[in-house]
Amino acid sequence: RVFLRAVNQFTSVLNRVFLEQANFELQLWNNYFHLAVAFLTHESLQLETFSQAKRHKIIKKYGDMRKEIGFKIRDMWYNLGPNKIKFIPSMVGPILEVTLVPEPELRKATIPIFFDMMQCEFNFSGNGNFQMFENELITKLDQEVEGGRGDEQYKILLEKLLLEHCRKHKYLSAPGERFALLVSSLLENLLDYRTIMHDESKENRMSCTVNVL
Repeated sequence: RVFLRAVNQFTSVLNRVFLEQANFELQLWNNYFHLAVAFLTHESLQLETFSQAKRHKIIKKYGDMRKEIGFKIRDMWYNLGPNKIKFIPSMVGPILEVTLVPEPELRKATIPIFFDMMQCEFNFSGNGNFQMFENELITKLDQEVEGGRGDEQYKILLEKLLLEHCRKHKYLSAPGERFALLVSSLLENLLDYRTIMHDESKENRMSCTVNVL
């Protein structure tokens, strides 16, 4: 809780002093995001790993601090304005870590950042696509699922939110929809692959491997 208060102090100073184009400090903002993500994903805050009694006690006294810092990360991202492009693709992995935390409200608040990244690269890269973001998300998703993170609920929510946002966008509706469905099917195959790795049947394992490839 003390640490969270300190991070909140940093956010107000960053917004007040280091956001304007003339004083913008890329490394400082980068450090802030990495610090906040490290805090949010720290094992001592992963409430679902505790017993129900311990979880209830912590929530009663402190609330779920992951949500508090997660909403701050979201707000700080949107505050960046045109500076966002400087954080793509480097921030894709850290934001993915945040969205994978199994807390429904946190996921709903942070998954839309992915659409914002797509939109940002599409508008500012000069290439008229979001290739850097796409490659980075697919690579990092593979690593995270292999490391044991992600679940069926995440897959459903990721697809739903990406499709909702993309379909409202004039230029991103078609490529965005393709990408959302691609990521969803990849995630499904990765989750199947992770589950089946402990299966006795070689045929099942081979079939899952082929699907992922």
